[in-house]
Amino acid sequence: MTENEISKIVFESALKVHKVLDPGLLESAYEECLFYELKKFNLKVEKQKALPLVYEDVKLDVGYRIDIIVEDKFIVEVKSVETLNDVHLAQLLTYLRLSDCKLGLLINFNVKLLKEGVRRVVNGIL
Repeated sequence: MTENEISKIVFESALKVHKVLDPGLLESAYEECLFYELKKFNLKVEKQKALPLVYEDVKLDVGYRIDIIVEDKFIVEVKSVETLNDVHLAQLLTYLRLSDCKLGLLINFNVKLLKEGVRRVVNGIL
């Protein structure tokens, strides 16, 4: 399955979660529900996956955690904030670089229309 195919599944699953829950909950609630929805597609889905930082050929556990990773190649960063900002984009870009993933979605569930809270991020390109 390609990253674009995964992206479509993630977006549609997030849309379903958003319609059921509406804005205003904690990130953890949306993350758990999105994880549940994605598992229905029989995809390899992991949540809160540790992501080490490699420095001078040494893997360091510095506390990075990927919210959701699908098929070991697509990252979903879940937010529930008033507004997405550059720090959120930088966070997802860092995760993409450290994991060698090409594509991810930054999803802010704290919006009236979900499409307004979704940013598609490509490794190396904002």
